[in-house]
Amino acid sequence: MTAEPKRDPEALAGEYVLGTLPYAERREVESAVPQDPVLRAAVAAWEARLLPLTELVEPSAPSPRLWPRIEASLAAQARPAAPRAGWWNRLALWRGLAAAGFAAAVAMAVVTLQPEAPAPRYMVVLAAPQNMSPGWVLQSARDGRLRLVPLRATEVPAARSLQLWTKADGWDRPVSLGLVEPGKAVDVPLRDLPPLQPNQLFEITLEPPAGSPIGRPTGPILFIGRAVRI
Repeated sequence: MTAEPKRDPEALAGEYVLGTLPYAERREVESAVPQDPVLRAAVAAWEARLLPLTELVEPSAPSPRLWPRIEASLAAQARPAAPRAGWWNRLALWRGLAAAGFAAAVAMAVVTLQPEAPAPRYMVVLAAPQNMSPGWVLQSARDGRLRLVPLRATEVPAARSLQLWTKADGWDRPVSLGLVEPGKAVDVPLRDLPPLQPNQLFEITLEPPAGSPIGRPTGPILFIGRAVRI
């Protein structure tokens, strides 16, 4: 890799900080950072942006089986592997927003690291499309409930409201999960919706005071994110 990365340095730095790069590409970025001021600044910005998210929850002691699993995973990454197409590479929009990286970072901060979980749990970090700044965290509980927590204040114009939506792969249209009050945590009912899926889309849009009158988003997307299993 040359001093100037071929990929967008902002997206590359985000994946590097989150640890989602393949082993070989991560080593290339490590070699490029000292010589590339643009990439170095992007890495520093991502670290400053994501590290405060680890303070959202209390520390949790890892399972005794965690370190052997990490060592095995690192050894597997170091071995050459045949190219394969994963869901990450198929999601052009999500890769562009780098919001999945936010979800992975928060998931690492809050996962309890218990080896046997009774049911899949998911985390979504909803980020502003314009600057990829995280605004809300959505986390599923073991009983299937969802908890939406604000990370910062959200300015809402007069006579407008925030509405939460979700859409899984294969659905014809997004489904409303109700209105959201700025700056306040809320339990989100899933009603009769199917169980959460990896990569399920969530977004918060700006709507009329009573919400969208047509059953689908009408206003601009303020925050968007996809579900990551933790």
